[in-house]
Amino acid sequence: MNPGPSSCRRRHGWTLIVADALICLAWAGSVWAALHVQVGPAVRTAALFVHLGALVIGLGSVLAIDYYGTLWLLGRRTLHQALEFADPLHVPVWAGLAGLVLSGTALDPDPRALLTRVKLVLVLLTALNGVHAQALHRTLVAQAGSRPPRRLIVRGVISAVLSQLGWWGALTIGFLNSQS
Repeated sequence: MNPGPSSCRRRHGWTLIVADALICLAWAGSVWAALHVQVGPAVRTAALFVHLGALVIGLGSVLAIDYYGTLWLLGRRTLHQALEFADPLHVPVWAGLAGLVLSGTALDPDPRALLTRVKLVLVLLTALNGVHAQALHRTLVAQAGSRPPRRLIVRGVISAVLSQLGWWGALTIGFLNSQS
C-alpha cells in the first residue's frame, strides 16, 4: 500500500525539520570549537589552505548549478538537463561547505567583531538554504516531464539568490577580515 500525498509531505516535512536541526547543531558546535580551540601557526596555515580549497570546491559547484539553472530559465537547456547536471554537484557543495566550517574553526575568528558575526549567520543561512534547495531539487525531479508550477520556479530563484548572497557575502567578509 502506497502512502498518500499528504503522508509523503508530512514525512518530507519532518525530514527537513531534522536536517535543519542537525545543521543548527553542527553550526553551534563549530562556533563553540572556534572559541575554545587554540592552534599553532602551522595548523593555522594548513587550515587556511583547506579553507581556500573548500571555497573553490563549494562555491565553484554552486556557480555551476546556478549557471545551468539560468540556462534553463533562458530556454537554452531543458529542466531535465539542468536537474541532471546539478544532481552530482550536491556532494561537492556540501563537502566544500563542511570544509569551510571545519577549517574555519582553526582560523581564530573573532566573535566580538560585527563582520564575523554576520559571516557566521550567513554560513548558517546558506547551509539551511542548501537543505531546502536539495528538497526542491527532489520535488522537481519527481515532476519530471511536466512544467513545474510557478511557485516552485519562484522558490528556485529565491533559493539561488540566497545561496549566491550567502556564499559571496561570507567570502567578502572573510577577505575583509584577512586584511585587518
